[in-house]
Amino acid sequence: MPPTLASLVHHSALKLTVRAGGERLDTPVRWVHASELTDPVPYMEGGELLLITALKLDAEDAEAMRRYVKRLVGAGVAGLGFAVGVHYEETPKALVDAAEGEGLPLLEVPRRTPFLAISKAVSAAIAADQYRAVTAGFAAQRELTKQALSDGPEGLLTALASQVDGWAALYDASGAVVATAPEWAGRRAARITADVERLRERAAPASSVVGGGGEGDGDGGDGGDGSGEDRVELHSLGTGRRARAALAVGTAAALGTAERYAVHSAIALLTLTTERSRSLYAAEQRIGAAVLRMLLAGQPDHARGVAGDLYGGLLDAPYRMILAEAASASAGRARARAGDTDTDPDGGGAAVSAEAAAVLAEAGGDLVGGLGEVVESAAARSGEAVLVVPDGERLVVLAADRGAVVAACAQYAEAVGGARSGSEQTGDEDELVVGISAPAGPIAAGAAYKQAEQALSVARRRGRVLVEHEDLAAGSVVPLLADDAVRAFADGLLRPLYEHDATGRGDLVASLRAWLSRHGQWDAAAADLGVHRHTLRYRMRRVEEILGRSLDDPDVRMELWLALKTTASAE
Repeated sequence: MPPTLASLVHHSALKLTVRAGGERLDTPVRWVHASELTDPVPYMEGGELLLITALKLDAEDAEAMRRYVKRLVGAGVAGLGFAVGVHYEETPKALVDAAEGEGLPLLEVPRRTPFLAISKAVSAAIAADQYRAVTAGFAAQRELTKQALSDGPEGLLTALASQVDGWAALYDASGAVVATAPEWAGRRAARITADVERLRERAAPASSVVGGGGEGDGDGGDGGDGSGEDRVELHSLGTGRRARAALAVGTAAALGTAERYAVHSAIALLTLTTERSRSLYAAEQRIGAAVLRMLLAGQPDHARGVAGDLYGGLLDAPYRMILAEAASASAGRARARAGDTDTDPDGGGAAVSAEAAAVLAEAGGDLVGGLGEVVESAAARSGEAVLVVPDGERLVVLAADRGAVVAACAQYAEAVGGARSGSEQTGDEDELVVGISAPAGPIAAGAAYKQAEQALSVARRRGRVLVEHEDLAAGSVVPLLADDAVRAFADGLLRPLYEHDATGRGDLVASLRAWLSRHGQWDAAAADLGVHRHTLRYRMRRVEEILGRSLDDPDVRMELWLALKTTASAE
């Protein structure tokens, strides 16, 4: 503890005597200051023990002493020391009465005690207190380091909460609570997730203090009054462009020096545990790229050996192959107008996660990079293994089927789709397209990659953000024909029939559609058209003559049917 007036009174060498304010001797003393000014207040900061001899004061004037003492109390002076035997043989009654009236501690300093001795005593006590705080801080650092190495972040939080006599919580990049200590602090930590999200918006390193109904930003040294609630310090963790995590420390009062050392040590240790070094991250990516190449080359056993503990568990269960890349926004809008305006296959019913929305806001134009951060954060939070490999402008992800990573990918894609529909884009901004394969195993990695590519191609052609390969088989092939080249082929193939019908010499297009829809059954198709079957036979011969193709060829029938479906969807 810092020195107090009581510790100075009990100092045997100083021989101080209490003349007033004895009930407030537990007041801490920040420093000692000697001044003979009639108004020393402009030179005071608060918390000082002011020493005087009343060289320029009329210490026997009751009114003057009341004004003098009141000014000192207003400035936050801790106490007043009056030297006797210099200008006054004893402490004037007017000064004693004024001090009693304002509740200001008044200490009588004997002539044989120099002011310098009091200053040295306070200085030595402050130095000793700081030394104890530093020593306690180093001890806390050793304990925190030990807990971090043995029990990870959870053990570190437990040790930190004990050091500060409060609670501590760790948040991930999305602002979700990862761990708390003690366990009862979970609800308190959850109440300030909005403050954690606001902290992430500031440039790192960032910190803020939350207390009661107010919030303050700064270096964590000061904060608002608790208003009956905890005083909570928030600190961002990480060294990159965005925080990887955040630490919250809740206490009943402002942190002391020793507690501050403990918090700073925890920040450094948690940063090391949550922010992997660039070299380590690059090495993991190289391993992941090698594993992916082996899987695609049909060497699952070699891939498993290289993956080891890092990715090995991912290859022991069904996984999904995810491909993501940027696509031209104008191209996507053009394709969407061409025939597929359904940009949200789920109807927009699913809730977008806070993490997806936050990362999307920070990703700016790098939507592919934002997706990589989301899936890695989801994997870290859920404990899932995930393989993320940048491949040029494309991102390749291998994730467990039905896992948190696949769900996070879908939520991020929905956030992108929502942002696209909710904003007006005028330029050729890049948009995100994602293709997801069906569940596969190590021996089917090549097929899964091809499925993801097919889904990615469909997403790009149809102006959608995300397409799963399983959805393609469940739907119709007709929407896939919404392409300018396919429409041009269909128009060119059927144009002679439309030109014939335009002359009023027969309805060959409708007759061809009815005949194909009835699989070449003359009677059924003729009945649909309301004509005699011989009339229908004549019309089909005219179709063959005009097109120069035989309807006996199944490929010709297929091409004509698709052409009819394509032109019908465009009408």
